[in-house]
Order: sequence, then structure tokens, then C-alpha cells
Amino acid sequence: MHRFVAPVFAAMAALFLARTAPAQEAPLAPEPGFLSLFNGKDLTGWEGKPEWFRIEQGAIVAGKLDTKIPHNFFLCTQQEYGDFELRLQVKTRGDGVNGGIQIRSHRVEGSDEVSGYQADIGGVPSRLVWGGLYDESRRNKFLAESDPQRLKTLVKPDDWNDYVIRCVGPRIELLINGEKTVDYSEQETQIARKGVIGVQVHSGPPCEVWYRRLRIKTL
Repeated sequence: MHRFVAPVFAAMAALFLARTAPAQEAPLAPEPGFLSLFNGKDLTGWEGKPEWFRIEQGAIVAGKLDTKIPHNFFLCTQQEYGDFELRLQVKTRGDGVNGGIQIRSHRVEGSDEVSGYQADIGGVPSRLVWGGLYDESRRNKFLAESDPQRLKTLVKPDDWNDYVIRCVGPRIELLINGEKTVDYSEQETQIARKGVIGVQVHSGPPCEVWYRRLRIKTL
């Protein structure tokens, strides 16, 4: 090879790799008091069925794009939390995708289900339910929701969305991309105010829910 060709070829190859390499996510700004719940590399501190949860690009990926989801699956923290602020980013892939973030929840013995509050992600056949608060495997109903038309302008399809969950005493607040979607106060005093945190993929068509940058501050 000519002595001038090799450097030119190397420069062109470097430029190609730079253009095709995945973009590096910007580092988080300092957040005093917040601790990471997920190290971005493995599932240390979490428990669930590994065939439905994997690590990819520093995120927890729930579900599969080539396989129907037979029923709900949850990946849960091994530690319980009561009053806290949880921050994370979420994005979805696939048609009919539905997922959620469990808070103050508990495993249902003898099943894959988890019982407790769920901060919803995605949609149901009739509407978007991002930022809604559902009572999973307990009262089995939405406790509070945001306007579906508002969600169409608030949620970023196929991109990362900031999700904030704040629990203090009976009050639960949910925010999507900086906008409050739910401000709920529990009236039933027997409902648990402490439990695990979990991420879910709902039963249904092939889909994926991606979760990353999970960090928490106890209040």
C-alpha cells in the first residue's frame, strides 16, 4: 500500500466509526441525597425472572419484540421503601405496549404478580395511561389518571421520558417530563405505605419497556 494511502484510509475509517457509534448519554447533573437503584451493568439488588428482563445499553429491558407476553412480569428491588422520591427514564417499543413502575408493593405468593400501587406506562386499548396511578392485584382499578389528550402532547413516542414518583405519607405524586399527571391521597388507612419498587411488562403483544437511570432519595 502506498505510504500516503494508509493514513487516509485510517482517517476515513475513524470518521465512519465516529458517525455510526451510538451516541453517549449525557451525564446526570449532581442530585444531592439520591442513590442509584440500578448500576447499568447487572441486576444486583433486584429479583425477577431473567428470561423476561435483560440489560442493554445501560438500561433494564422488560419484554421481547419477537414473543407474545403471556402474563405480567415484574422485576423488583430486594429492599423496601416507604417515603421517597424516585427518578428514572422510560421508553417503549412495540404496538399495544403497557408497563409500569410498582411502588410500596409486595409479591403475591405463588404467582408472578405483584400487589400495590403502579405508576402506569403506555396505553390500554381505549386511551393512553402514562402517568396514571393503578392499584395492581389489589383493588384492580385506576385510582387517578391524566387527560389522554394532554398525554399525547406530553409523552415523547419512541424516546426517553423522564418519570418522577414522590411518596410522602398518604400522598403520591407522579410527573412525566416535568409535568404533574397525578396528585393522589390515599383515604384507606390499612393500605401499606412501604414495600418494594418494581418494573413491569404487561401481558399482551410483543413489546419492550426500557428503564434506565433509576435513582432514589428517601424522605
